[in-house]
Amino acid sequence: MKTFCFKLYKSEHNFKLHKQINAAGLTFNHCIALHRRYYKFFGKFLNQNKLKKHLTKLKKISKFSYLLEYGSQAVQDVAERINRAFELFFGNIKRKVRFSPPKFKKVSRYKSFTLKQASWKLDEDNRTLTINGQSYKYFRSRRISGKVKTVTIKRDSLGEIYVYLVTDAKNLEVETRTGKSVGFDFGLKTFLTASDGKDVTSPLFFAKNAKAIAKASRELSRKRNSSNNRRRARLKLYTRKTLP
Repeated sequence: MKTFCFKLYKSEHNFKLHKQINAAGLTFNHCIALHRRYYKFFGKFLNQNKLKKHLTKLKKISKFSYLLEYGSQAVQDVAERINRAFELFFGNIKRKVRFSPPKFKKVSRYKSFTLKQASWKLDEDNRTLTINGQSYKYFRSRRISGKVKTVTIKRDSLGEIYVYLVTDAKNLEVETRTGKSVGFDFGLKTFLTASDGKDVTSPLFFAKNAKAIAKASRELSRKRNSSNNRRRARLKLYTRKTLP
């Protein structure tokens, strides 16, 4: 199996993916609550098949309409994720390893959901990925090899959306070796010193952006807590830190 990661273009339609990831977060927290309640009454964790059937019934209730946002297979994947986490937790208890059980997560910080065979379509030639009926453009940095098995939509702390394609790539590119060898030394002033004379200077990303980072940090400290201006200032600061 091989995973290909691509970044989606910024688009006004991306809010739909954020909404679907939030729906997956709501599903995750609801499943955690069900597991805890089940364990309280029966002393064991909830079987994932029973949980999946229960989630299917909940789709008919308007209160749980968010379960219809991002596909039935993605809902089942959330249940499978939690099941693996609880199996690991109870396994560590038997092995007397200190390990915390799965916990509730803030919906705004929930990261991803996974689609399997349905609810997506890939058009590699046009660099387009259709998810739940909506098409999105992605930056194609390389060709995809193998048959795509699962599609995971993930967002980072800056709100950028990435797509992870897991394939059964059989014919992988093999690096050709020349038989030559070279020695490298890492340093502070010179990033990489090679024995063949092809040195690489230090990029000094932080030093180049130090003034901009300091300015963005001061702007962030002046904003009121929990305000939209503070959220935008925080994103601006993080962007300054991560951009080269």
